[in-house]
Amino acid sequence: MIVFLAVIGCASAVYLLAHPRTPSGIKVVLVTAPPVGVVAWLLVEVYERLFTAGAVLAVFAVVLIAMIGLLAHPRLPTWSKMIVFGTVPAAALAWLLIVTADDTLKDPGEDPCSMYYGGVGASKAFPPQAYCRYEDGSTHDLATGTQFVFWVCFAVSLALLSVGLWQAVRHPRAFVRQLR
Repeated sequence: MIVFLAVIGCASAVYLLAHPRTPSGIKVVLVTAPPVGVVAWLLVEVYERLFTAGAVLAVFAVVLIAMIGLLAHPRLPTWSKMIVFGTVPAAALAWLLIVTADDTLKDPGEDPCSMYYGGVGASKAFPPQAYCRYEDGSTHDLATGTQFVFWVCFAVSLALLSVGLWQAVRHPRAFVRQLR
């Protein structure tokens, strides 16, 4: 039954995305809300992190307003507006790869820290970092290239989304027009 409802939901979303009269703000919600909803669901149901899920949803609400405001900006070229739709998911994916680089969810003894480096894996959510901690207190960073990708995508996204948020605050009618 859940698969059937998911198929109907996907078909409805594709229809609304393809329909020319669907406002661009609604299209942004249709594209961005399902992955964020899945992440929030995983945080609550699997990891039992209610506060983190709430923080993710709050940040998503602000980012959603900023994205819709960015679409309403009259003088930005279309290519610069579309960059956000690539850098935000890339930053989210890089973040996920970083915080799971130590593979603490795997069986003990199968994570890269204990298998290759002889340490214990640890990670921080923000700033995202994964590292191996040794008994003598020293550490070995994991996923340093992915951290670079995260920070580049994060900086570009933050700059463009701040322009969109500024546009939404300065011209709320243009923001609302994206939703009608």
